[in-house]
Amino acid sequence: MMRGTESCRFCDSSTLISIVDLGLSPLANSYVDVSDEKKASPFFPLEVKLCTKCFLAQLGEFESPEKIFSNYAYFSSFSQQWLEHCKNYVGLISAKLALNASSQVVEVASNDGYLLQYFKQKGIPVLGIEPAENVAQFAESKGIPTVCRFFGKKTALEIAKEKGKADLMVANNVLAHVPDLNDFVSGFPLLLKDTGTLTIEVPHLMKLIEKNEFDTIYHEHFSYFSLFTLEKVFEHHGLQVYDVDLLPTHGGALRIYVCHRGSKKISENILKLRKQEADFGISKTETYLSFSAAVTKVKCDLLSFLIDCKRKGKTVAGYGAPAKGNTLLNFCGVKKDLLAYTVDISPHKIGKKLPGTLIPILHPDEIKKSKPDFLLILPWNIEKEIVEQNKFMKDWGGRFVRAIPCLETFE
Repeated sequence: MMRGTESCRFCDSSTLISIVDLGLSPLANSYVDVSDEKKASPFFPLEVKLCTKCFLAQLGEFESPEKIFSNYAYFSSFSQQWLEHCKNYVGLISAKLALNASSQVVEVASNDGYLLQYFKQKGIPVLGIEPAENVAQFAESKGIPTVCRFFGKKTALEIAKEKGKADLMVANNVLAHVPDLNDFVSGFPLLLKDTGTLTIEVPHLMKLIEKNEFDTIYHEHFSYFSLFTLEKVFEHHGLQVYDVDLLPTHGGALRIYVCHRGSKKISENILKLRKQEADFGISKTETYLSFSAAVTKVKCDLLSFLIDCKRKGKTVAGYGAPAKGNTLLNFCGVKKDLLAYTVDISPHKIGKKLPGTLIPILHPDEIKKSKPDFLLILPWNIEKEIVEQNKFMKDWGGRFVRAIPCLETFE
């Protein structure tokens, strides 16, 4: 059953306030085949509301997870920067927890095996849980054992019985994707050993507001978290956040370390971040109320830039076809008259069109062929990687553009 945000998906409170309204937008990963571009695509409200009791920021559920994730267009292995991040994590956590051939690592939302492959290389047994059938099959083809199911209490009980419990559970960039938050989190204590650790990476709500990263808001992201709220969520399910790392990924993320309540000591990192969030005002409604004005400024500045380029005969192309780019372009009303095309290295996206805007997605070779004056970087989280790959644009005086957190052109 689809629902808006009448009540909080965690604490069920009805004390919700709107903090930003991005209008109507399509599902951010619903890329369009050329043969289907004449068909009407569904658009859904994209409005973030804040629970003033637990301070969970959230969207309404207007489309089911089965519809969104059962055949997913996002494959994690197409960013070298992200793969390097994962490889470093595997080295760190393997040493920290003394993982070996007798251990068991289970990843929830394991995607195409992007992370588990590095544990496998170390001889550590792995199991992926991935609901997208096409992505799970790709992981299996790489030798990563993968169960194709949505995670929750039922799945956790079944896997614990079939495979045993995990020394380490991992859930990267998935907690935000879950509409039934309580069922999802309730699965972790059932599948995690009494002495085990769960690590979760999730974009940090404080950084989203601070850096104006509103384009990370899309229908696949049902919730937006602070440490303040994460501690409440896991405490409710008998778990405890005992450590945290601040990460640069996705514009600013948290890696939280979770255990069964009372089994590990709370770190100084937790105490420091609690204070940082308190100083920021993470549990004060007034902190969120200026966010909408900053979002509107980005829209006005980007449209002004693109229209000015059009008037001057300058060409602008896009780089990347990420979900965040689709939020930005649909909110700003940018179509192919202002952005002729975008490029992407993923073969799963090349030849399709962006949802809503219907801007074509081409192979990166198109940049050298058409020589655009400006290249708008849509996945700003891997900006350095993109700039390095396209430094040849200097040959014709081409420049790069970013819209988030504010409009800027650079070489």
